[in-house]
Amino acid sequence: MNFNVFRTALLILSGNAAASLLLLARNLIVARLIPVEDYGIAATFAVVMGMVELTSAFGLQQQIVQSKDGDDPRFQSALQGFQVLRGIVSGVMLFLIADPIARFLGIPEVVWAYQVLAIVPVIKAFEHFDIHRLNRQMRFWPLILTGGVPALMSLLIIWPLAVWLGDWRVMLWAILAQIAVMTLTSHIVAERPYRLVFDRSIMKNSLRFGWPILVNSILMFCVFQGDKFIVGRVLGMEALAIFAMGMTLTLAPTLVVAKSAQNFFLPLLSKLDRNTEKEEARFQHIAMVATEGHMLFGVSFVCFIVIFGQLIVNILLGPKFDDLLSIFTLLAVLQCLRVFKGGPSSVALADGRTESPMIANTIRVLLLPIGYIVAVRTGRIDYIIALAILGELSGFVVSLFLIWWRSKVSIRPLVGSIFGSLALCVAAICANKIEASSAALAAMLSLLVFTLFMMRDFCTYSLRKRAR
Repeated sequence: MNFNVFRTALLILSGNAAASLLLLARNLIVARLIPVEDYGIAATFAVVMGMVELTSAFGLQQQIVQSKDGDDPRFQSALQGFQVLRGIVSGVMLFLIADPIARFLGIPEVVWAYQVLAIVPVIKAFEHFDIHRLNRQMRFWPLILTGGVPALMSLLIIWPLAVWLGDWRVMLWAILAQIAVMTLTSHIVAERPYRLVFDRSIMKNSLRFGWPILVNSILMFCVFQGDKFIVGRVLGMEALAIFAMGMTLTLAPTLVVAKSAQNFFLPLLSKLDRNTEKEEARFQHIAMVATEGHMLFGVSFVCFIVIFGQLIVNILLGPKFDDLLSIFTLLAVLQCLRVFKGGPSSVALADGRTESPMIANTIRVLLLPIGYIVAVRTGRIDYIIALAILGELSGFVVSLFLIWWRSKVSIRPLVGSIFGSLALCVAAICANKIEASSAALAAMLSLLVFTLFMMRDFCTYSLRKRAR
């Protein structure tokens, strides 16, 4: 049984990682094949795709896992019906705002491309929810295939598209192909027939469950894409290309871990009955394991970027992206702190506190206007990133407070590992400033060992499972 748990965790992680690596490879190939400024335009499609993700941000996928009615065919059909309605509305809204977006970014000639992307939420809305329902039974292959097969298809068509078009339009058609194949794959791997039911009572309950998740997704959109809006608007498409590529290289691995960890820990935490003393203790333990696991990956990722960042940029991107080196470590620290919030977020969702992640992300969003002012006055990307780091750190502190206050989870076991993790992030920034001296690297690795040593619940959980 314990071997199966680790095998499941490895399956989730490797499946999500494969899909993410394929999409990352697609973006890197596109960056190699088209001019830097054209890649800046292509990067704005990520902004639009972020808007598309809001169409699935009502937590319907999480709801079918978390709800006691998740296995009910009618309940699933009603969630699918609700998804279709929202997808159509989102597509219409995206079509209407395509022109203002293009003009704000200073590229009015791309309006038609944003209008074409408006069909994406409509296609995505017809996704079969069986791939999420099967997660309740810890069966993740359908979900993994639905992410991996479309990513592979999107990668394979890059070369012929580049030969045919040779500019930013390559990314546009690659995205459309990915979404179409994703929806088709979800139906192929499903076990139940696809049905649509429009049930007002279920929609009402979904609204009650999902509105904090929707608001949080809007906040996350602002977090992920707000800085890109600022850089593209103030500093231009070439600066946006550098910044967006740095975000892609640092965000992709962290999103893989965040998604995999939530897929793994949310079912484990949700099935525990906190009304019994034994189950409550178990919930506390797993909550600490989830939080410490996120933190361990975050700081390990920062160490990796500090040591191998220059090599990665030189090999994958070439000299035209050399300007990325000056901000690469800062971006890694930014994503590290964002990953830290994933543990408390999973705990809050399992406890039905869907508003907690929303509250934790509010501070980061409130700093965006200040970031715009800083960009206009200084023209410095590193200042914008530093402000974002402050926002993510504040959000992490708030997320810990919320699981302590609202979910009654003790955070005392985390004090030592938090101290070690934050000290490592500071050391990484210092190492970047002094060109990664051996003393700075030694300090980072020492802090990494100290942080792991302080993660008592995570170490206990891992060793116990391995022994059994």
